[in-house]
Amino acid sequence: MPSTPNGDVTHPFCSAPEPGEALAVAPGVLWIRLSLPFQLDHINLWALDGGEAGWTLVDTGLGDRRTRESWERLLTTVLADKPVRRVVVTHFHPDHIGAADWLVRRTGAEFAASLTEWLIAQMLAAGPSPAFDAAAERFYRRSGLDADPLAAVLGRQGAYARGVPGVPAVLTRLRAGDRLAVGSTRWTVIGGGGHTAEPVSLHDEAGGLLISGDQILPRISPNISVWPTEPDADPLADYLASLEAWSALPADTLVLPSHGLPFRGLHARAAELAGHHRARLEEILEFCGAPRTAAAVTRRLFDRPLDPHQMVFAIGEAIAHLNHLIRRGDLAREAGPDGIDLYRRR
Repeated sequence: MPSTPNGDVTHPFCSAPEPGEALAVAPGVLWIRLSLPFQLDHINLWALDGGEAGWTLVDTGLGDRRTRESWERLLTTVLADKPVRRVVVTHFHPDHIGAADWLVRRTGAEFAASLTEWLIAQMLAAGPSPAFDAAAERFYRRSGLDADPLAAVLGRQGAYARGVPGVPAVLTRLRAGDRLAVGSTRWTVIGGGGHTAEPVSLHDEAGGLLISGDQILPRISPNISVWPTEPDADPLADYLASLEAWSALPADTLVLPSHGLPFRGLHARAAELAGHHRARLEEILEFCGAPRTAAAVTRRLFDRPLDPHQMVFAIGEAIAHLNHLIRRGDLAREAGPDGIDLYRRR
């Protein structure tokens, strides 16, 4: 997730709440921040006050002990005046859905997400299978990773289940265009794609608020990756289409992202992110004047040391851009004699 700052983005809040605490960002909307044990060291969560109808929580943090302890403090302090009635998850990534099953069981709340995100979470939380392991090994070997990074990446199989020990068994399905009632406020469900298959964002038109999940962030570009289970996918096309769709919302919308600070400047930020990906595509095209592996493209795009967690996302993002260029007809891919894919400009 490279940093892509934009001078047209403004931040009405100078600082975030302390981890495990809450800050009001608008009437009936609390901003909660929890810690993450990654380079991206936090996630923003949102508690929506429905009055007598209770709280709606948006995203949950990881399914680890520290997160559960933070939620226990919140449930007995700032959220203690009314019950939690609904838990909404924007997408299936562990920092968003990890604690959802525990929260649902702890509070008796209903669980809401898109069907695709829920099904993917169910599959991954069940842990790897021999067929999945074999597909992952083929995928990463074809990328041209050297022996040590390849072993490190393959050694992460099962990491998802460690961050998501369970997924709620019962779903209230969210579809784009649905209206989610939270007290007297009606939040419209906005669909998207690219970062994951069917993420949801929530828009309060009357209040001028957008809970964007990871779809649009103020200072970093959301990871757009191809994964072993769908090696020829083009998630970048989905993401670029999602960026275009933000133009339908007012430019002065207050965006409540999952990482970083709330900001205004939605249209400018969407345009800047689209430009970032266009620049990457041009860089890759130039680099692939000679045959290149996906691993070589990854090193070109991410010219810094990467731990195994970061390498998985980096190589997935490189392949996402390569697949998009193939779909556009600008690149050709063929297997070399060692079975490693080579990409070359047409």
